[in-house]
Amino acid sequence: MLNMTMTSRSSRRRGARLERGISLVELMVGLTVGLMVTAGAISLFASNVSQSRRVVANARVEQDLRNIADLITRDLRRAGYWGNAINGTLAVGAAAAAASNPYASVAPASSPTDGQIVYSFSRGAEDDAKSDAETFGFRRNADDGTVEMQTSNGTWKKLNDPNYTTITSLSLNDASPDTIPLGYRCPTNCSPGSAGCPEVKVRRYDLVLTGRSVLDSTVVRTLRTSVRLRNDEMSGKCPA
Repeated sequence: MLNMTMTSRSSRRRGARLERGISLVELMVGLTVGLMVTAGAISLFASNVSQSRRVVANARVEQDLRNIADLITRDLRRAGYWGNAINGTLAVGAAAAAASNPYASVAPASSPTDGQIVYSFSRGAEDDAKSDAETFGFRRNADDGTVEMQTSNGTWKKLNDPNYTTITSLSLNDASPDTIPLGYRCPTNCSPGSAGCPEVKVRRYDLVLTGRSVLDSTVVRTLRTSVRLRNDEMSGKCPA
């Protein structure tokens, strides 16, 4: 009988303890741990979103720079093309002079703030005169951060979307090697360095483009490439 009474009292004490629930300290500890886990999850999510945004911004800037550079390279290589180039090497008659290439000039950007390249090439109408439709170029528009292409004299088309990429600099620097003397090919020898002695310039330019992402201003990329013109620049003539 005594054992049954003690067992009954012990059971009531255990039941009383179970009915009390968790203490305030236990509740605060649980909330703290839960908040720490939640904060860690939010921080990880925010970090992943930020990293993804940066990757997308970086890819967009690099793609825009590459597209612009490829277009400039392909078009600029045609600078100086002249269908009647033979007229620049021959002169018929004792008093005649060889004609000058009307498309020879390439005016590169002198600084990133200028950001303009102007050149020309023949489009088939071989009248030995450069027309407005044969004037081309590229320039940086400082107002909206775009690069524009001149499809004919005075007509410009944008090449990038300023809502995603801002072009901060566009420069083209002359990196041509030394001219090559051709006087030894003349019927009458012309010593290298002599005034008016014929020579050829192999034209090469260094193109530098820098762009910044509108989505993430910390993403700034610079692309450098070299452009070799297909048409070399001739100057001088053989002595009579």
